[in-house]
Amino acid sequence: MNQTLRSLLFVAILLFVGKDSFAQLDSQHAIGARFGSATGFNYRYTLSPDRAVEAIMSIQSNSRTNRFRFVGLYEFHKPISDDFSWYYGFGGSIGSYTQKAYRDYENGRDYPKDSEIALSIDGIIGVEYKIPTTPVSISLDLKPYLDFIQESSIRLIDPFGFSVRYKF
Repeated sequence: MNQTLRSLLFVAILLFVGKDSFAQLDSQHAIGARFGSATGFNYRYTLSPDRAVEAIMSIQSNSRTNRFRFVGLYEFHKPISDDFSWYYGFGGSIGSYTQKAYRDYENGRDYPKDSEIALSIDGIIGVEYKIPTTPVSISLDLKPYLDFIQESSIRLIDPFGFSVRYKF
């Protein structure tokens, strides 16, 4: 079972949790899945009604690279209405990039396996909707980052993310 399917199954289980969990809507903890530039799992801890810290752990893989990144963010939350809010924040991340060994058949060259550490400064801005009478919220965000060990550039390649969180 691939990681995306496991994440969707996890979210589906959270959506069908019994009504006893609905009493916990004002909880400080929220855990969920994030899809997009940092696909993986996230955890948010609410410090006060307008501030939170969030951790995102993402693992991505394609035919040539494996990427792991752990992101920590400090966020400010502003209400729009009873169920909608917007937020922004900053933080940092650490991770690793591993390039798999492969052969480029066009030029007949072999590339060895290579690994590098990733260190960056991250930002986030987004909107969140708390689904009424449930402990579930969904959010859409933009999460650019400045990776200063790899290429020292701001990354805006697919910076959007969609998250589903369960409050407990």
